[in-house]
Amino acid sequence: MTQPLRIGIVGVGKISDQYFKGIKNHPTIETVGCCDLDQARAQSVAEAQGIRAYETTNALFADETVDLVVNLTIPAAHTTINCAALQAGKHVYVEKPLAVDFEDGQKAVVTAEKTGRLLGCAPDTFLGSAQQTARAAVDSGLIGRPIAATAFLTCRGHETWHPAPEFYYKKGGGPMLDMGPYYLTALVNLFGPIKRIAGLGVKGFDQRTITSQPLHGKVIDVEVNTHITGVAEFHNGAVATIIMTFDTGYTGLKGLQLYGTDGTLHAGDPNKFDDDIRFWKIGAKEPEILPVQHATGMGRGSGPADMASALAQGVESRINSPLALHVLEAMLAFEQSGESGAFVELTTTTPQPAPIPAGLPFGQLHH
Repeated sequence: MTQPLRIGIVGVGKISDQYFKGIKNHPTIETVGCCDLDQARAQSVAEAQGIRAYETTNALFADETVDLVVNLTIPAAHTTINCAALQAGKHVYVEKPLAVDFEDGQKAVVTAEKTGRLLGCAPDTFLGSAQQTARAAVDSGLIGRPIAATAFLTCRGHETWHPAPEFYYKKGGGPMLDMGPYYLTALVNLFGPIKRIAGLGVKGFDQRTITSQPLHGKVIDVEVNTHITGVAEFHNGAVATIIMTFDTGYTGLKGLQLYGTDGTLHAGDPNKFDDDIRFWKIGAKEPEILPVQHATGMGRGSGPADMASALAQGVESRINSPLALHVLEAMLAFEQSGESGAFVELTTTTPQPAPIPAGLPFGQLHH
């Protein structure tokens, strides 16, 4: 690769600030343009970032200088944007979830295969120092044979802080499709692919009142379950207990914990790139904080950077469509299991992502 992979961002809402900042951490990628349904907002962001503002997505897709589209639109628009960008010859990295249903996810994956383009999906937090430290610990046998895990996301919902939270309570939203990608992707990185799922879902409230600005006081209808719980069985034999909820106050339950025959690993918050990873050896009363051997502070943009690195080296990206589709199917299986009253056997699988070598310079994600 003689020059960085050039990125066009579609959708410059709240999360885009983190992408603009994170992309600058990686020498293999650079942002060259953006667009948004709100053209004035796109123009303002473009001026602040020193990039081009496109009037439409089609204009961005038609620009041959754009190599990869980062799709930051709401979940309901993901498939339309993904497929259009792929058909225009662009590689695509999309915010989670891949799609709002399995069929749409498959459609995007098939489109990527037909066009010969890469399709990757958030989260990329598992590429950060915390999850890579945890992965190295598991791979080294530190916890012994993995037996189980717990994965907890407990909060009151997003209407207290997000400027436009309504989509979180429509199809494609809810705690599993919103936050589940972080936890399930991290677990697949640590344990490998999931075999089957059992779950239940509950809708805690039929309506929510927005308390953030600028929509303070607006009452929104809730269309999805806002408390999801269940278990996942992995092909390696380990099982995970999972709770994703927008219905609680503070509970003290958070993050990932892994349980093995030789000890317990607190694997941090998978929504973060960097976190302390603690190990309790069997019989120990105090944990050991594991040393970090991977670069910290890389942030969002690591996913597109991994795709760029893979393209340059002619290898499979850790951020890929089989992983995204597998995680999507697993998340949807919790609801399907609750409706059927039976385990859901997953039809997809995915290779376990390759670990990142320790000791790489900041911004590097070599394969």
